[in-house]
Amino acid sequence: MDKNTITGLLLIFAILIGFYFIQQPSQEEIEAARQQRDSIQQVEAQRQQEAEARQIQESAMIEDSLTSQPDSVITQQATDKLGAFAAGAVGTQEFYTIENNLMKVTLSTKGGKVYSVELKNYKTYDGKPLILFDGDDNKFGLAFFAQNRSIRTDELYFKSSTSEKTTIVTGPEVKKGSEGNVEFNTENPGETKSITMQLDAGDGKSLQYIYTLEHNSYMMGFDVKTENLSDVLAKNVDYLDFNWAIEVPRLERKSKFGEDRYTTIYYHYNNDEVESLSTAKSSSEELTTRVKWISFKQLFFNSTIIADEAFPSANVDYKYEEESDTSLGHFTAGITIPYNPYQDADYGMHMYFGPNHFNTLHQYDNDMDELINLGWSVLKWVNRILVIPTFNYLRNHIDSFGIIILLLTIFIKLILFPFTYKSYVSQAKMKALKPEIDAINEKYGSGQEKAMEKQQATMKLYKKAGVNPMGGCLPMLLQMPILFAMFYFFPASIELRGESFLWANDLSSYDSILDLPFDIPFYGSHVSLFCLLMTITTIISTKLNSQSQASAAMPGMKNMMYIMPIMFLFILNNYPAGLSYYYFLANLITIGQMYIVRKLINEDKIHASIALNKKKPAKRSKFQERLEKMAKERGVNMPKK
Repeated sequence: MDKNTITGLLLIFAILIGFYFIQQPSQEEIEAARQQRDSIQQVEAQRQQEAEARQIQESAMIEDSLTSQPDSVITQQATDKLGAFAAGAVGTQEFYTIENNLMKVTLSTKGGKVYSVELKNYKTYDGKPLILFDGDDNKFGLAFFAQNRSIRTDELYFKSSTSEKTTIVTGPEVKKGSEGNVEFNTENPGETKSITMQLDAGDGKSLQYIYTLEHNSYMMGFDVKTENLSDVLAKNVDYLDFNWAIEVPRLERKSKFGEDRYTTIYYHYNNDEVESLSTAKSSSEELTTRVKWISFKQLFFNSTIIADEAFPSANVDYKYEEESDTSLGHFTAGITIPYNPYQDADYGMHMYFGPNHFNTLHQYDNDMDELINLGWSVLKWVNRILVIPTFNYLRNHIDSFGIIILLLTIFIKLILFPFTYKSYVSQAKMKALKPEIDAINEKYGSGQEKAMEKQQATMKLYKKAGVNPMGGCLPMLLQMPILFAMFYFFPASIELRGESFLWANDLSSYDSILDLPFDIPFYGSHVSLFCLLMTITTIISTKLNSQSQASAAMPGMKNMMYIMPIMFLFILNNYPAGLSYYYFLANLITIGQMYIVRKLINEDKIHASIALNKKKPAKRSKFQERLEKMAKERGVNMPKK
């Protein structure tokens, strides 16, 4: 890549930036588009409100008509509409909570559903209680036919098995780092309590939702039971429809590389792969084969429904709301539950409400740890085998996450140092051979007609001198998986959430030392200091490394090496401060290693070693002999020995 190519790339970049500003709409156009969008949203919202109002009015009319009529008429109207489930038509919504040391689950008698979930040990980014979902807009219940009538349980009133409004599950004190740990709970058992929400169908017939919670667990048991309903429910079906839908609240600071980028619905095909819908856009999927679990997943938390066996099929839908400051959109899951109309049903499930913490999810042995995006293939295993165990070990002994990241960086650099040292030695040898490489380049020129002869002469020189031209590439190849593994690890690490260090208030989000009154394309509207320091140290490291390069065959690559840090400045400005801090520390250590190794390397000894190797007779490997034979067969003259 020559100077003209680099200049062309820079011009293209400048043209793109200029085109961005030229094509930007005027303030009047933006305002007009906003008004149009708001008008459309208002119309849609009005339609939705009118539909909901009609539904509420109809329900109210039914309830009013029932309560204002004589008992005999009430019974008849309810029976006409709901058959055996007529008793659930009228009631009062009441709330019951069941809670342990980690979470508080609120249940509603209307629908017998999970109304809201609060995680006690976490707060939202602005310090409010962290509630995964909340409100009447959430849907949770069964839909089926009974006595030729359509029944939706979320519209009916259940009865609680307890009169206590609050059920507290207690147990032994939980030590730090053992929150939600199954092994700890086995060794230190606490209480287990249940609340049953029952929908009566008369004559000892009922539908039951049984919620069971253990001490120190994010996993709640959820069982659906039918009692003597075989002559009530339709006999021509082998499944029931379970519908679960929630509005997804924003729990983190709004950022295009933050919560929006990681929020979507995941699902695990039974005994198969974990897959997901698209992020940052609306999408849906029909799951026509058996499904083990379905997860409403956000950046650091998830709400997941898990079958003890498997769901026969399901459909999932994510409606994304990019513009909203309070909501990420809506999650919907329609799930089929197996049902045998000739016997009572007892279908077991569990619901996980908790953090996307690797060890916590991994212990359930159902691939829920795949909710945490640790990268593809090699990168994932680098994080699982090397990074996460080291990070967890340091976390158990050190409170400051700034120090933990520092020690993690030093540890990784120490592992790679032997290879890094060999790389620097290889570069020093290449530098010592530079005069002779230049002579070969001058002898054969830059034309293509003698390109193979020049390459063969160069390789012969390397072999006689005992120099491996690829020796400097090995450390880079070894560092790349770790470099990119960190790119996935830090944004997904809930441990960094809300943890401050120096000027960064939250290492899981970007650090801002200056908020700009405008938005820079691809950069953002703030200045991240850790990202800036990372860029500066990368440029310094690049300059020092280029000084040790011997070959001038590709001078344009040196210019490209300086463009890359600038590109990363734009990319990482919106990424977590913990990631930029790690790269900054890695650059500082690399710079220090360069100075140390340069002091340790004796160039005179290298020159003497190369001169000695040149005098030794070169040995040709069988592979080299085959290459030379193939070259001769093609009519290429080999250089004289």
